[in-house]
Amino acid sequence: MKNLNIPDFIKILKENKINRFHLVYNQKNKKVEPSHKELQFLADFINSDTRDFEEHEGMFFQLTDKYDVLQAAFVHRTKRGQAAGGVRFWQYDTVEDYLRDGMRLAKGMTHKNALAGLWWGGGKGVMVHNPEYDKNDKSYREYIYTEYGKLLTAIKGCYVTAEDVGTSVEDMLNIYRTTRFTTCIPETVGGSGNPSEPTSRGVLAGMEAALAFKGKTLAGKTIAVQGMGHVAEPLIGHLFDKGVAKVIAADINPDVVNSVKKKFADKNFEARLAEKGDNSILFENCDIVAPCATGAVLNEKTIPQIKAKIICGAANNQLEDHDRDDKALADRGIIYVPDFLNNRMNGNCKLCQRTIRLCR
Repeated sequence: MKNLNIPDFIKILKENKINRFHLVYNQKNKKVEPSHKELQFLADFINSDTRDFEEHEGMFFQLTDKYDVLQAAFVHRTKRGQAAGGVRFWQYDTVEDYLRDGMRLAKGMTHKNALAGLWWGGGKGVMVHNPEYDKNDKSYREYIYTEYGKLLTAIKGCYVTAEDVGTSVEDMLNIYRTTRFTTCIPETVGGSGNPSEPTSRGVLAGMEAALAFKGKTLAGKTIAVQGMGHVAEPLIGHLFDKGVAKVIAADINPDVVNSVKKKFADKNFEARLAEKGDNSILFENCDIVAPCATGAVLNEKTIPQIKAKIICGAANNQLEDHDRDDKALADRGIIYVPDFLNNRMNGNCKLCQRTIRLCR
């Protein structure tokens, strides 16, 4: 299981003629049970995990007929209402990486929705990009997102999806064509559109709250941002509006790097192209580090090298191991504003400040 890659797993599914399957937590025997006996090894792995699995209610999967794209809806909790969270479109090396990311993301959404006082539970969608195809091909994206909508309809709305990393508002429209269990659809069809701008203001509020806790402001500060995507780009603009001295940012997409670099050409802005897995941006001599790409970047390898005294970003599940890494940050005197707080603040600095005081 540990080294099982995605193509080999898809081969197992096809050999056993499995198109849809699920892993559901049995409250009576306290075990995850698979829909197919051939997939018992997945249940065994999750049952043995003590880090990312937290009695997730269910995980629902689908393999598309075309393009061999593995799709899933991870449902952590529905006690407060339907599980809600975005659908991520990403590439994973192994099935373990895929499952762990889905479980962490869903669990984070439970915390985020509860903290915001929303009557939603926690869930997350994750789709695995097939590198044999161009991820920007219109017909490819239209098909896989339409198929994902069918999966949500099939599980009868226990999970409501939205936009996330790798997914656009146009993709959400394709999901909407085959299900009503979605948010963040385009404004032209009555939706709220891209949530990235409000999210960026929430991160900004988190930064201001953390600095206010120390009797300081953003003016004159240096900020290092990991990622230059939908949330990070407007965040960078907000930071300059607040009078920061410098912003250093890195991303793995050369087109994104060039675009954002051009947008802030008249500012003290340094844009870098990074390789996948390169976390060196986190180690800059700066006042605040803002992880705004993927999760699990704060861990036993990276934390000892971080020089900033505040970490506040938009990336989901930044801690690889919550208990271990949260303690490691506290031991180093680093103020950590978790994503499930600032991603829901929408610019409410005062609420952020109150929450930070309680957490500290």
